[in-house]
Amino acid sequence: MRILALETSAKAVSAAVTEDGRVLCSGYQDTGLTHSRTLMPIVEAMLKNTGLTVRDCDAVAVAVGPGSFTGIRIGVSAAKGLAFAADKPCAAVSTLEAMARNVAHMDALVVCAMDARRNQIYNALFAAEHGRLTRRTPDRAIGLAELAEELRDEPLPLVLVGDGAALCERALREAGLPCRLAPPHLVMQNAMSVALCGEDLARAGKLVSAQALLPVYLRPPQAQRLRDRMQT
Repeated sequence: MRILALETSAKAVSAAVTEDGRVLCSGYQDTGLTHSRTLMPIVEAMLKNTGLTVRDCDAVAVAVGPGSFTGIRIGVSAAKGLAFAADKPCAAVSTLEAMARNVAHMDALVVCAMDARRNQIYNALFAAEHGRLTRRTPDRAIGLAELAEELRDEPLPLVLVGDGAALCERALREAGLPCRLAPPHLVMQNAMSVALCGEDLARAGKLVSAQALLPVYLRPPQAQRLRDRMQT
């Protein structure tokens, strides 16, 4: 099974192709340029250099959220376009589950964290044991103080991943909770893990059509929140 994957949920952008759990190729960029400028050139160069096309893949996987509203829209729109043109199904991958996949080999409680502003993070908890992940919570937006209280009696060591991991580490340490960041090359979300999660969804029969692929924001965009406040 061959999966083309896209990751655009935060500042960095990446793409990868995996085949039966093996990474065939990947591209990653974190230079501050917008994903609308960088994503497709990365995909095109990666496929050209390996002699692959989207039609050579069994599905297109993408991190559908949570994360940056603009980034998610770009990634989901690109995945829909690529999959529709090649008549391929899509894998809608949780951004948080994909980043947890980075450290599945570490026996620990994986604390996924993306900065959601206003002392909140987008978060999910996964128990990692012998290379397997067990989901403890749904994807959610949660306050840092609330998360610290939830983790206070956790017996497993805490490993933090995601672009909000450093923010989360400060809050947990201030609350007196021992924790550590994942190694630098594993702390950030990337398309390789999105592809591996996409393989899992494909094997479970949970792929969707390009038309049915939707972003997952967890909470309304700021413009909608402002509009709703003005109407109340």
